[in-house]
Amino acid sequence: MAVWSLVVPLKPLALAKSRLADTADEALRPYLALAFALDTVAAALACPAVRDVAVVTDDPAATAELAALGARVVPDTPAAGLNAALAYGAGAVRARRPAAAVAVLNADLPALRPAELTRVLTTASIFPRAFLTDAAGIGTTLLAAASGVELRPAFGGLSRRRHLASGAAEILLDDVDSVRQDVDTGDDLRAALALGVGPRTAERWETGAHAMDG
Repeated sequence: MAVWSLVVPLKPLALAKSRLADTADEALRPYLALAFALDTVAAALACPAVRDVAVVTDDPAATAELAALGARVVPDTPAAGLNAALAYGAGAVRARRPAAAVAVLNADLPALRPAELTRVLTTASIFPRAFLTDAAGIGTTLLAAASGVELRPAFGGLSRRRHLASGAAEILLDDVDSVRQDVDTGDDLRAALALGVGPRTAERWETGAHAMDG
């Protein structure tokens, strides 16, 4: 089995998850974003196909908690948007291990299952570059590049189309819903909750929802 280094991008928590405004208030959203990231990284680190996880972020609160899980935190030195941060993170991984196979994974996959991530990464290892589309079928939740292959991330908006156009192979697997279900909207969150989210998201959502109701 190929073993991967993952790069996970996380924007400053105060700016995260604005599209959840119809479901979570301004006070709750940063805490949910952090819980999503912690559950995502914890599940990734539990995956036998993952060697290590590098999180690209400048958020100090997130840095401390992610490092405590065992992730390496890489500052977003370029500060030039998502794809620049991802390329920089991949470069930081390969500065230590030049032959590393690298995959980008979204930070908002709170229902992530290690076994499903293993299936996705095992399939990705067949190709020089490969990606998994999101549950909506238009975005991307994972982009993988084999050893010696440039990542060339094109995340944001209609990224499935851009990754296909760049020559990356689309990973076509059933029963990997937890790797596809990122959370941007209230409907996304409800879908993730139905799949079964990790403990940090479950606790934060239960606490926050009760606070809003109160």
